[in-house]
Amino acid sequence: MLYSQKVMDHFSNPRNVGEITDADGVGEVGNPRCGDIMKMYLKINDAGIIEDVKFKTFGCGAAVATSSIATELIKGKSIDDALKLTNQAVVEALDGLPPVKLHCSVLAEQAVKSALADYYRRKGIDPEPIVGKIEDCEACALHPQG
Repeated sequence: MLYSQKVMDHFSNPRNVGEITDADGVGEVGNPRCGDIMKMYLKINDAGIIEDVKFKTFGCGAAVATSSIATELIKGKSIDDALKLTNQAVVEALDGLPPVKLHCSVLAEQAVKSALADYYRRKGIDPEPIVGKIEDCEACALHPQG
């Protein structure tokens, strides 16, 4: 399985690893069955800008790399921009992923959306009309232990 230099760099030197203890939104996605679990923490200011983002990921190198690049893609951006993050944008930012690892990019997108959904819930706002429904990762069900 061949990984791009960017995937290897983000796996070897992941950015924004850790927790934010007073996070404004926390999202966790993944499936212990497939072995990839991502937790995303957001610090959002009053203007709706993501001032800080951290992640903790349990999983393969591609899961760590997609989490890392996703944090870089949304840090300093508005909530609206973060909501537009797609798994395709994650893949492109990493110069591609092997087909069997594409589900990691889906998890990264879902982790961001899950944290934003938590942010809205904490504000007493129903997140589903804004964030959408966060589905279970289909690939996790198809690739147990992968």
